[in-house]
Amino acid sequence: MGVDYYNILKVSRNATEEDVKKSYKRLAMKWHPDKNAVNTEQAEAKFKQISEAYDVLSHPEKRQIYDLYGEEGLKSGLYPPPSSKDRDSGYGGGGRGFKFSPRDAEDIFEDLEELYKGSRRKMKISRVVLDASGKPTTVEEVLAIHIKPGWKKGTKITFPEKGNHEPGAAPGDLIFVVDEKPHPTFKRDGNDLIINQKISLLDALTGKTLNITTLDGRNLAITVSDIVKPGHEIVIESEGMPISKEPGKNGDLRIKFDVKFPSRLTTDQKSDLRRVLGRTTG
Repeated sequence: MGVDYYNILKVSRNATEEDVKKSYKRLAMKWHPDKNAVNTEQAEAKFKQISEAYDVLSHPEKRQIYDLYGEEGLKSGLYPPPSSKDRDSGYGGGGRGFKFSPRDAEDIFEDLEELYKGSRRKMKISRVVLDASGKPTTVEEVLAIHIKPGWKKGTKITFPEKGNHEPGAAPGDLIFVVDEKPHPTFKRDGNDLIINQKISLLDALTGKTLNITTLDGRNLAITVSDIVKPGHEIVIESEGMPISKEPGKNGDLRIKFDVKFPSRLTTDQKSDLRRVLGRTTG
């Protein structure tokens, strides 16, 4: 089979997608060149191996072909190449046969944060060029991608003539397309960020101070003083996503509430509530 991607990622052949992701994150963090200043060369080689293994085993079609035909099955073109219409497009570059791009473990799991703060990322690509005699040959190149705060899903970054160059045609363009990964706390709605906040019925009636950690690590203390009714929403201005076309401006943070009612009340509790709430009006 050649290279044993399962052994490289230290997972079994029947590992789930989640198993593969967890093992990759652990190993990539361990072998990231930035964390191995003493032996950077060995770390880079190891990190490249781990990233290549993850690229294959996290992709159902590539993994299936690898299981059936091994590494050579991928590199010989059994993995379906993109159509001419889609050639050289998509995040991570294009090309025929098997390609991979080493990725930082934190980049994979914190991409929303990345679109909030902006970042610079280096991406390694493989592409076909024509040598002096006109013969196609594969070369590797590192491209620098500048991700601006507030970019949205679907934003395209074009590198002119950095795609494949086939005989009889001009070099293609390489297009990276920005995608968004779901965040465990925040949901994006245009330039706004939405957070769903659970709150007890008692807090909904009497008030509560919420502590929310923003995508850039700041702590927001938000006092809820109004009575929270089902469907209630609080808008915190300028705490949403940066607006890429208007530097310095942000969308809003919208807090939506889910009021949790008690599952049961004792007779005494019901009597107390009737006594207290019976005095209220409206």
